[in-house]
Amino acid sequence: MEKSRRPWHVNRQDLALGGIVVLIVIADQLIKAWVKANIALNTVFYDAGFFQIIHTQNTGVSFGLFKGHIEIIIAVVFIEILVLLLVVYLLRNRLSFLNNMLMRTGIGLVLGGAIGNQIDRLVQGHVTDFFDFKVWPAFNIADAAAVVGTIIIAYCILFRSGLSRRRK
Repeated sequence: MEKSRRPWHVNRQDLALGGIVVLIVIADQLIKAWVKANIALNTVFYDAGFFQIIHTQNTGVSFGLFKGHIEIIIAVVFIEILVLLLVVYLLRNRLSFLNNMLMRTGIGLVLGGAIGNQIDRLVQGHVTDFFDFKVWPAFNIADAAAVVGTIIIAYCILFRSGLSRRRK
């Protein structure tokens, strides 16, 4: 007898994706809380020459883009989160490259990063940043997770979806 697949069936990859999201959000929020409690705003806590830990605030998105447009950013990020969730859960059976652990890891990292920074925007009106390599604007755990997740997703789309294979 064939198993019937329920449309909202949760499998191990779904649980792993949820776990990654939760871990990123918790790590991001805990570290931001520590930074806010222990480092005065715009103060350098540690400086290694090429890298420093500093408490800064960002009212825009990554790299300080779109500063001062918090309402628009909040709306766009909510749409991003919804689109990612819909793609994963509605298209995973139609697009096989979505149904693997590497892609779920990438999506989990992006979702965790988006949610971590969205919490800051909703509660504080800005995002707390603290890593600074001095060659680009300061960032945080959520930003790093979102960037790494985006790279993983791009890799999966380019090399696991069949888009890069040549037709014979």
